[in-house]
Amino acid sequence: MMDEFEPPPQGAIFVFGANLAGRHGKGAALVAKRQYGAIQGQGEGLMGQSYGIPTKGPERTGTLSILPLGQIEWHVIRFLQLAHDRPDLTFFVTRIGCGHAGYHDDEISPFFATAPDNCILPAGWRI
Repeated sequence: MMDEFEPPPQGAIFVFGANLAGRHGKGAALVAKRQYGAIQGQGEGLMGQSYGIPTKGPERTGTLSILPLGQIEWHVIRFLQLAHDRPDLTFFVTRIGCGHAGYHDDEISPFFATAPDNCILPAGWRI
């Protein structure tokens, strides 16, 4: 449901949990596609006013598999490199991995421990 996501501040990049296939059909990914320029078929990176961090991966028997935490962490590190390199941008991070991927906040939030100040993190994620 689209109204479950707080809108980012004006001009902020909407950071969402994506899948490597670039199917933005549910949850924050659908919001990113409809409102923030996420590109169908692109599973990671900056797209319009959004940034996809993969939490689901290759299709297996018609469904997308959930990426292991180590792989999600690797994608978060790539995102954080961009956030550090682009202090001119503000990134509004949703609870990536905590929706359709099924992880808990305490499993994902530590990956953002080095997030720079230009990242707006979900409640309880900033240490």
